[in-house]
Amino acid sequence: MRYLVTARMKPGQAEALAQAIDDRTLGNGSIAGDEYLRNMAAARQLDDGRVQWVEVCFCPTPLAEEREYWEEYFDLEKVQDAHARTRCRDLNGTEPWACVDCDCSARLEGRLATKGSRFTRGFLHSR
Repeated sequence: MRYLVTARMKPGQAEALAQAIDDRTLGNGSIAGDEYLRNMAAARQLDDGRVQWVEVCFCPTPLAEEREYWEEYFDLEKVQDAHARTRCRDLNGTEPWACVDCDCSARLEGRLATKGSRFTRGFLHSR
């Protein structure tokens, strides 16, 4: 399933997150692998300081695996379905692991790309 994540950077965590991105250690130990780095590369910083990204997650509970890694750096304000659950081929069992190559959230990701500014560009330059 894909989720639209809305979060705020925790005070004092900007440098640690930047270092984890630079070192490519963000999410080390997670089964999600490089998904964390992909998320931050596509994340958008909104004018109000919140950060949004689309997350691919195969857990029965949204972000069950990823939450502990994200909560080190962010306060997760909202995690919502990025598209209708009934259309998720992985979730409905018609195609296991379909979310890996699915474009079901392409429109959402396209709209998100026009909001605010690239998180990593603004974030990494402001530290």
